[in-house]
Amino acid sequence: MNLTPQNVRGIHEMGGTVLGSSRGGTEDFGILVDTLEKWKINVLYAIGGDGTLRGANEISHEAEKRGMELAVVGIPKTIDNDISYIDRSFGFQTAVAEAVSPIYAAHAEAEGAVNGIGLVKLMGRYSGFISASATLAINDVNFCLIPEIPLKLDVFLQYLEERIVRRGHAVICVAEGVGQELMADASDQVQHDASNNIVFKDIGVFLKKKINEHFKNKNIEVNLKYIDPSYMIRSAPACPMDAIFCAQLGQYAVHAGMSGKTGLVIGRWNNMFTHVPIELAISKRKFVDVNSLYWNNVIEATGQPVSWDTDLTR
Repeated sequence: MNLTPQNVRGIHEMGGTVLGSSRGGTEDFGILVDTLEKWKINVLYAIGGDGTLRGANEISHEAEKRGMELAVVGIPKTIDNDISYIDRSFGFQTAVAEAVSPIYAAHAEAEGAVNGIGLVKLMGRYSGFISASATLAINDVNFCLIPEIPLKLDVFLQYLEERIVRRGHAVICVAEGVGQELMADASDQVQHDASNNIVFKDIGVFLKKKINEHFKNKNIEVNLKYIDPSYMIRSAPACPMDAIFCAQLGQYAVHAGMSGKTGLVIGRWNNMFTHVPIELAISKRKFVDVNSLYWNNVIEATGQPVSWDTDLTR
């Protein structure tokens, strides 16, 4: 697609992508580099998260082997905010802003019903940054469940029951990667998508079922409303701060590429824009530090226990 000033005008105000996104992972990188050579492309911008950056790294290595004058520059775009050595990726602030509305709706539904429970599932396969930040943003969440802290279902249900009996309503925010081990079945075969990512089971549906079963067994009436806004959040137009951030990332990416630098990701650290080697950025995943002030703020905001190892019956 030939991008001109005329046909890209206004795309920054739209959600989604005009180029299209892919779930690749099986590409022949030799063919990709052949194509770049054929079209005499000497600067490649790779926009995406962990998988995209791994692909960009392979392309950079293949081009280097061939002695090509090709600059490969990554731009971090993932709402999960899980790229290492980069304090924030493009899309994260928008995701948090959009996540506030369904949490507000869950809170309104929970307060308006007898023993109301609002359950919201947000994206976050391995890192719970969206759930944690959205919890801090609206301050109506009573339980924020993230993948970094293993969920002990029986203990969680005890705390939820205590909350319902004491206050008559509760709001739960859960990241999609929580509790996968709770839903594992020995007879199940692990499924993978086209990018070789594990296809996760739905923790939201699972929790809805288990919560209703628990209170039915206790003979306690509850009214649970489950909200899954995942793709509505992911497809939203960028919020103002993300729009500014994205423009800055683009500017620094162009500067890096035009100066001949390659194999790097444009990052930001301590409010300074940085050049992070792609291999460093993909060397490990960034997680919520459960010993940090950030997570402690979540604990203080929700009133939930520090971990799910504390059994209320002990």
